[in-house]
Amino acid sequence: MFLESIASAFPAFSFSQPECYDFSSKSASVKSLDTRSKALLRKVLLGDSGIDRRYFTTVDPASIFEATAQELSEYFEKEAPKISCEALGKALENAGISASDLDALIICTCTGYLCPGVTSHVAEQLKMRSDAYLQDIVGLGCGAAIPTIRAAQGFLAANPGSKVATIAVEVCSAALFVNDDPGVLISLCLFGDGASAAIWSDDPGDEKWQVGQFKTIHLPEEREKIRFVNGGGKLQNKLHRTVPKLAAQAVESLWKKRSMEPDRVLSHTGGRDVIEALEERMGWDLAETRKVLNDYGNCSSPCVLFALEGRLEQSEGDRRYWLTSFGAGFAAHSCEMWR
Repeated sequence: MFLESIASAFPAFSFSQPECYDFSSKSASVKSLDTRSKALLRKVLLGDSGIDRRYFTTVDPASIFEATAQELSEYFEKEAPKISCEALGKALENAGISASDLDALIICTCTGYLCPGVTSHVAEQLKMRSDAYLQDIVGLGCGAAIPTIRAAQGFLAANPGSKVATIAVEVCSAALFVNDDPGVLISLCLFGDGASAAIWSDDPGDEKWQVGQFKTIHLPEEREKIRFVNGGGKLQNKLHRTVPKLAAQAVESLWKKRSMEPDRVLSHTGGRDVIEALEERMGWDLAETRKVLNDYGNCSSPCVLFALEGRLEQSEGDRRYWLTSFGAGFAAHSCEMWR
């Protein structure tokens, strides 16, 4: 399977970490936290989190803290298709095709639930053909982008000559939650909104990037370390302090199964501690991943694709990449790209 184009999209509203601290500390929900929790928010948001700015689909993120479950669901339904369409529109333009040329659309997300899914809204808004195949992938968390690409490979194998679009979209602001749990509060300090879209085909063309060698590892016994749980009808992120070490161990297991030595490793961001754990254990320099974290925070599933897009824009001489993503489950995934 070959990459035709890739493009990202971010909301119009962005905030520095100090700005995030300012609006958070003024909200009623944060004011109700205990002293230790307030100190943790101050430490992360005003300290060295590795994040400069985050993007949200609302100009008033603090209002999300007080929103009802119904309001958050409506917010996700409005914003997820919007940012998805923007990313896919750019990818289609880069590929020189229209939405009507697509034979399939596969979208992953974990920050909201729609039935029919986000694909239905995007297909309608971009005027895709009514016989195009639509597939929504939910529940895979931050690691979902690589399994979504793997699903596109399966469609192309069964339908030669097709063109498939994949989108990883997360409205993490629809899943912000406030209580005194340290993992919940760390999540509040890390996540932002964004989307990445890619177009794939089975046409090798000239110097196109090919993707394959997909690998995965799932450790359900570690499920409670990182997952969404129901918090009064809202999504509440569980995040254990051992996640950086767990991520590094799982990624190392996948690395041992690679088929080639890459020019560059491109990883999901996770957070500063996750990146440091990966670099320390594996001896890598994850400069692109660090830049994604710095510029956008942790946007969940699209992050590894943001890193890929950034690397493709600056390094024409590269021939081989190794990509990895990980998250809820606990699960980790990898694939290889070459040309």
